Amino acid sequence: MFRLWAKEFRSNRMLRDIVVENAAPDLNRTKKIFAAMDEICYEFDLCKPIWLEHNIAEFKRIDKTRFTSDNFIETIDFDFLEIQVIEED
Repeated sequence: MFRLWAKEFRSNRMLRDIVVENAAPDLNRTKKIFAAMDEICYEFDLCKPIWLEHNIAEFKRIDKTRFTSDNFIETIDFDFLEIQVIEED
């Protein structure tokens, strides 16, 4: 089971969160992450964030990253979106 936790923060307070699960055995880790991001963006009514080099490096290193306003094309009404892998096959 693959589980990804996403949280929106503003002024150091969590506004909302969601845990997305994916049990598909035929998908690799990258596809599970992008499928989870699609579901998160749909539930939070957001455009998909752009993965910058520091996001990729941080996510590879600690399975966690933050998307700020620099990662979104549209304006956002929160400070950052944080995603973290909480369970992996």
